[in-house]
Amino acid sequence: MQAKNGFFINFIRLAGPFWNSENKGLIRNRTLALFFLTALQIGIAVVITQWSADLFNALEQHSMSGLFRQIGLLILIFTASMGITYLHLIVKRHLQISWRAWLTERVIGQWMNKGHQYQVLHIQTVDHDNPDGRIAEDIRISTEIAIEYSHAIFYSALLFISFSQILWAHSGVINIDLGLFTLPIHGYLVWIAIIYSVSASMFGWWAGKPLTTTTNIMQSAEANFRFGLVKARENSQAIALIHGELNEQRRFQHLFFSITEIYNRQSHAFANILLFNSGYSVLSMAFPILAAAPRFILGSITLGALMQSVQAFQQLSTAISWPVNNMAGIAQWRASVERVLALVKALDDLEQEIARPDPQRILLEKPDQSIMRLKNLCLSKLDGEVILCNVNAEINLGDRVLITGDAFTGARLFKAIAGLWPWGSGCIELPDSEPMYFMPPRPYLPDGTLHATICYPWPCETFSLASIQEALRITGLTQLLDQLEQFDNWESTLNPEQQQRLGLVRLLLYKPKWILLQEAFDSLSAEDEIAMFRLICQQLPDASLLTISHEAQVAVFHNKTIALEP
Repeated sequence: MQAKNGFFINFIRLAGPFWNSENKGLIRNRTLALFFLTALQIGIAVVITQWSADLFNALEQHSMSGLFRQIGLLILIFTASMGITYLHLIVKRHLQISWRAWLTERVIGQWMNKGHQYQVLHIQTVDHDNPDGRIAEDIRISTEIAIEYSHAIFYSALLFISFSQILWAHSGVINIDLGLFTLPIHGYLVWIAIIYSVSASMFGWWAGKPLTTTTNIMQSAEANFRFGLVKARENSQAIALIHGELNEQRRFQHLFFSITEIYNRQSHAFANILLFNSGYSVLSMAFPILAAAPRFILGSITLGALMQSVQAFQQLSTAISWPVNNMAGIAQWRASVERVLALVKALDDLEQEIARPDPQRILLEKPDQSIMRLKNLCLSKLDGEVILCNVNAEINLGDRVLITGDAFTGARLFKAIAGLWPWGSGCIELPDSEPMYFMPPRPYLPDGTLHATICYPWPCETFSLASIQEALRITGLTQLLDQLEQFDNWESTLNPEQQQRLGLVRLLLYKPKWILLQEAFDSLSAEDEIAMFRLICQQLPDASLLTISHEAQVAVFHNKTIALEP
């Protein structure tokens, strides 16, 4: 998806394949049904104008039988309108949620894939902050409003075609005497309606143009404020322990100040549109009657025809003026689409950058062996600045290696081994027979039962209940034995020490051959951290171990050292 392409082309490339997806038959049938029901809605609108004309003619003729006939027709029109409106809503909403589900699955699949959700944070090519908000909210707006407005545009087109014919028929011909000759004008009410509506639309669009920019900026500011609140909630205990509430308040005030600043700019844009719409609505009520009244006064049309002309004029004006009447919604929709496109573009750029042949990329290989080799390995930042160079090491199955030096650089080394940090040079040969098992400082604990949280990312059936209970006992988490089926937010419920012990429970259950520990027990006391390493050596005596730790005494559990020198 290239930035040089137009907005609509990029949106169609992103979301258009939905109509050619796995359920394309059902999707296309629903789309055709939506178009058909929209046409029926227009038919109802045309019938109502004809009914209105017949009603006023009956009133003008003082016809009681004509009045009762129109009452009977109104009941039929009322019933048909309700049925069509109901079916239209159901079909439209099915199409909206299907499109949203398809696009959400596609973007999540690209984002949550091979560590892209982490790597994209380091790509600065486009604005792609708050991917959660873009996926959850902006995709919803992009798909739902796209269908809403596509229907509205189609409806307006049919409205224009249908009511321009009615208005043309009631306009007749007026002759303008220009002295030397007489100019006949056919369908003058149609031309007046078009000139009136187009002029109003152009002026209204100009008046509301600033709204698009301010709406986009407002959505980003709101997302940043919401993300800041969520982050504070997730770290509420840490903030309370260091008494950081005042700092957080100032940070929230700064984030909200951005909202108020954009809000004021947006208010001026809304005021321009409101000023225009208020005058336009008053004029639209009286202008059609004034335009059609001369023919009625001259006796060329009946009262029913006059009222039908007025309704047709208003419907025609509504069709032409649709962009002006929906300026704010269009601005919000476009802003949401651009936010989704920006996230997808960032992910596309990331994939292209990683796939591009470049000497400044770390090569990961998996030869048929049980050895890990670091060959002339260099790590660099995204701007090319080298932070570690010429690391050569060979780690055999069963080796226990302590990584010394800068812990931050060691973390980058682990990310490079995991394939999350490709920036640098050299080669990493990984053992092909067994996957790498990484233990970060904090294990990821999704919401759910404690049983499912322990087994994550594997199904609960993967490990026996007895093995889970035994692992909890030997890691010092006996207090959790009776909470295995309890549903909770364990990231908030468990303290950091318990969380790290729970990470060890997972390790003991999985029994990997290659283990990378990145300060995995730094919340424990020195004695408890040593006990955890002793437990790993006892339970997994044949496993290879790569360790980053600030506790010097854990060196006794390792037989090799890799010193990371900048």
